[in-house]
Amino acid sequence: MSLRFLVTGGAGFIGSAVVRRLIEATAHEVCVVDKLTYAGNLASLAPVSGSGRYRFEHTDIGDGERMRAILAQFRPDIVMHLAAESHVDRSIDGPAAFIDTNIVGTFTLLQEALRHWRGLEGEAKARFRFHHISTDEVFGSLGAEGLFHEATAYQPNSPYSASKAASDHLVRAWHHTYGLPTLVTNCSNNYGPYHFPEKLIPLMILNALEGKALPVYGDGRNVRDWLYVEDHAEALLTVAERGRPGETYAIGGRSEMANIAVVRRVCAILDEIRPDPAGTRERLITFVTDRPGHDARYAIDAGKIERELGWRPRYDFETGLRETIAWYLANQAWWSDIRAGRYRGERLGIA
Repeated sequence: MSLRFLVTGGAGFIGSAVVRRLIEATAHEVCVVDKLTYAGNLASLAPVSGSGRYRFEHTDIGDGERMRAILAQFRPDIVMHLAAESHVDRSIDGPAAFIDTNIVGTFTLLQEALRHWRGLEGEAKARFRFHHISTDEVFGSLGAEGLFHEATAYQPNSPYSASKAASDHLVRAWHHTYGLPTLVTNCSNNYGPYHFPEKLIPLMILNALEGKALPVYGDGRNVRDWLYVEDHAEALLTVAERGRPGETYAIGGRSEMANIAVVRRVCAILDEIRPDPAGTRERLITFVTDRPGHDARYAIDAGKIERELGWRPRYDFETGLRETIAWYLANQAWWSDIRAGRYRGERLGIA
């Protein structure tokens, strides 16, 4: 059955992966809503923008009147809400934007989705879903042992994660109070093609290619669970189509690795496929002052989505990282525009 998906933040990293998958691998229709802030990039949607099942609306989710009109005209079956300010370092420097978009914007979108859902009838009302995409960072920091799961208590430690925690709570409240059929997913760290180069893996790839310093926070021992973005996109569509309303699903890649190990692996793969006459890239690693309040470890128990919906990641970290590096090597036009203007690799979030 063909469905209509409204994807907020669809020009961002994860959002564009979802949209590309929807157009390339399904018969569904897609309406992308994106404010096109610094991290939104229409070039990430270029592979599917010519499809007759794709449309784009340059809109802020905080504009309730505009969102009401889009919902009324497009009549989505599923709202996938990915629009968010998402970088911890930027939230340290400027938390206001995170409050405005992640909390107030989510509230506005929920109100308009609720209004839209209440106006539906029959099968259209029964199949409607509001799918909120969130992060494992809302759970805080793990010690050496243990995993985050759907019942883990919230303990956000940055302005970014606090704003996402607030939005998660709003979505749950709109389900329990008003009956809105919601879904929530909390994912681990994503990586892959089209990733804005302020994040660890793309920043290391591009700096290494350009012979620049590879800044590693603290001692580099902070651990993350890495999830290839194409695996995440598949998981999100699985939840949107088959998840149970009111439920939360944790999505992880089962690929825990310390940041310093990630950086060294990037160096090794680049040295293998594009050697630097000046020597191995590890010479560029530079340890810098740690991020304020840097969480020690994140790791996801994805057992629920595996058991109930049958999803599992297809990529291990080595395979996904090689695919990612190959993509950046082949798509300089995509990232060189960003490096020339919107973000040049400068340090953020020193507080």
